Amino acid sequence: MSLDEAAGSENEALRLDASDPLPPPRAEFLVPPAPGGPHAEAAYFAGNSLGLQPRAVAGVLREELDDWARLAVEGHTRARRPWVDYHELLRDPAARLVGALPREVVAMNSLTVNLHLMMATFYRPAGERVRIVIEDSAFPSDSYAVASQAVHHGLDPERAVVRLTPRPGEDVLRTEDVLTFLEREGGTVALLMLGGVNYLTGQLMDMAAITKAGRAAGAVVGWDLAHAAGNVPLRLHDWDVDFAAWCTYKYLNSGPGAVAGCFVHERHVGDPSPPRLAGWWGTDPAVRFRMDPAIAPPASADAWQLSNPPILALAPVLTALEIFDRIGMDALRARSERLTGYLASRLGAARGAELITPRDPAARGAQLSLRVADAGALVRALAARHGVIADAREPDVVRLAPAPLYCTFHDCHRAAEALADLAPGPS
Repeated sequence: MSLDEAAGSENEALRLDASDPLPPPRAEFLVPPAPGGPHAEAAYFAGNSLGLQPRAVAGVLREELDDWARLAVEGHTRARRPWVDYHELLRDPAARLVGALPREVVAMNSLTVNLHLMMATFYRPAGERVRIVIEDSAFPSDSYAVASQAVHHGLDPERAVVRLTPRPGEDVLRTEDVLTFLEREGGTVALLMLGGVNYLTGQLMDMAAITKAGRAAGAVVGWDLAHAAGNVPLRLHDWDVDFAAWCTYKYLNSGPGAVAGCFVHERHVGDPSPPRLAGWWGTDPAVRFRMDPAIAPPASADAWQLSNPPILALAPVLTALEIFDRIGMDALRARSERLTGYLASRLGAARGAELITPRDPAARGAQLSLRVADAGALVRALAARHGVIADAREPDVVRLAPAPLYCTFHDCHRAAEALADLAPGPS
């Protein structure tokens, strides 16, 4: 690309930023400095791994620390945001984020802990219906979790766990292939638990169609929404999902290892018959402090809680959810499609970089995945020479996620120029 062409493409990116119908609240986030290159700030495309810190988090944490110092144990009832029911502050915004009723969601634990708690209730193998279905490219933690659940029930995970694979020569699962499998073998499936957005390819699954087919086959349907929550609009209640869990440190920007979220459909929350692992915080708050030996679970997702919530860890989640509540997922999704569409259109200059994410914007989230040779070396060079922060999944996938809350078209321009420089296309 000539200097004039490069300047023209940069001007186009700046024009798109100036005219976008949803200017991002980038100033509300702490963008790290560029580790290399001519720019002061990084072009940050790793929000699919760890989101940026909202500036407001420090103030909210300071308030909680001040209340702890000033009130000590009395902070449970007298803090600015009383700790005893702090997790309830997150209930409504979390429900709006994932398309749920407030009593269907709870903020607790971490993602895989929540998946295990859900499977302890909903994975009930019996007779021929014993199989757990995941995608072959599921995040390793999900693979480990479902295999261990099979072992916990005395089953051989090699037989009990089914890993759905794309067609030969393809990188993503076709919805029709998932539906065909469920129609053909659904009678053997106890639990269908896929990722809503695949961590490796960025594919957005058709959660509504797959959930409908899974439930019609008699299976329980759960979703790992680690890469979907805060990335794409969700309608968990309307889709009739049985359960779901998600982390909050990726697109939700709640900090490393932040408290996760969990969804249980309302048809289950008032049913005392399914087994669940229990703890003190899973009893009805109206009777919790009677210290009775028998649990009295509330008719809400709170019944799956085990322990009192970690206030200093919940405060950043509350802060982050307020940002999403203010802007709305539908508006963010529309901006995300504009950003990924622009970036995808600019990636053709990088020779040897094959886009494995679906090209249809409706079939992907905010992540574009490229297959390249020596992905780790390329990611290191992007940062050191251009100040572009992406991540690699070895051996050959580079992931770029223009998160719509803080990434810009100019960031996308920088990424495309950097890739063209490091893996130049034909002259």
